[in-house]
Amino acid sequence: MSLPVFINRIATAVPSHDIHHAFVDWATGRLADARERKLFARMAARAAIGARWSVLPPTDTGGSPVAADGFYAAGDMPPTSRRMAIYAAEAPALAERAVRALDVSLGPVTHLVVASCTGFVAPGIDQILAERLGLPASTERLLVGFMGCYAAVAALRSARHIVRSDPAARVLVVTVELSTLHLQPAVALEPLLAMLQFGDGAAAAILSADPAGLEITDPFAAALPDSADLIRWDIGDTGFAMHLSGEVPGRIATALAAGPVRDLLVDGSEPDAWAVHAGGRSILDAVAGALNLPPAALDDSRAVLSANGNMSSATLMFVLARMMDRPVSRGIALAFGPGLAAEGFRFHSA
Repeated sequence: MSLPVFINRIATAVPSHDIHHAFVDWATGRLADARERKLFARMAARAAIGARWSVLPPTDTGGSPVAADGFYAAGDMPPTSRRMAIYAAEAPALAERAVRALDVSLGPVTHLVVASCTGFVAPGIDQILAERLGLPASTERLLVGFMGCYAAVAALRSARHIVRSDPAARVLVVTVELSTLHLQPAVALEPLLAMLQFGDGAAAAILSADPAGLEITDPFAAALPDSADLIRWDIGDTGFAMHLSGEVPGRIATALAAGPVRDLLVDGSEPDAWAVHAGGRSILDAVAGALNLPPAALDDSRAVLSANGNMSSATLMFVLARMMDRPVSRGIALAFGPGLAAEGFRFHSA
């Protein structure tokens, strides 16, 4: 019989600067066509996002990063090198805040798994974070990079494999994303709607064989055919340009309605908890509709979306954090990302 592995604790952290409404104003002004401005305003109002947080601080005059004296001053999009310098400083700091919020001794930690897709630095963020946390040099590290929104699944799944191979292992999993470092000078509706979703955040979890928290069982993964261009990040001279096609919710709904992805989720049992990556309101609506979920089934995901927007890999951890202290008999965690791919696992309370 395989060794049970548990998420013992989860903690989260976001920066203190809310940039959502400033971005909506900035993006609306970039659309030349009055009909597109109206459509953007309507879509922004329907996005069900109340706040998105950024590591970029307010300006000296209290303005946002898109203000005339902000990081994204009009006509002066910063180069990728400047954005990565901020990532190297701020990603470890935000990740450390999430780890400290776990409020546990890190002495027993044997492995560190870090997931992030919004920056690159060497030595890696895993090494930087390990040093900041005072972890021993012997701590084994794994960096999960550039997998996008389902990277939390990959990180938690890897931690599960580690504990199953070494029952004494205690794995610290961290996800950290600074999506707001990648604003692009778009003047078209689709990329502006894509950027409307994203914010910064970090989460941390402890996984071990100790029977407390949520047990992870039955990981699964599936790539959707002919969908590679639907979600894409292109690294350019002014950051990472996100391409998020408007076709994504429809493709997800189709995949969940029938076929191999649905087969992974539907096994005759009735889940009592759904931890679905809050990629956007339309994605959550597509999942709920395709699986015919009860109205309240995705309340935790919608609450995370409202409070933080889409924080890429960190988002699913925020949703799971809301489920740690209540009984779960049959839970399903599910996330979507570049590929287009779906990844997840089943879980239940210890």
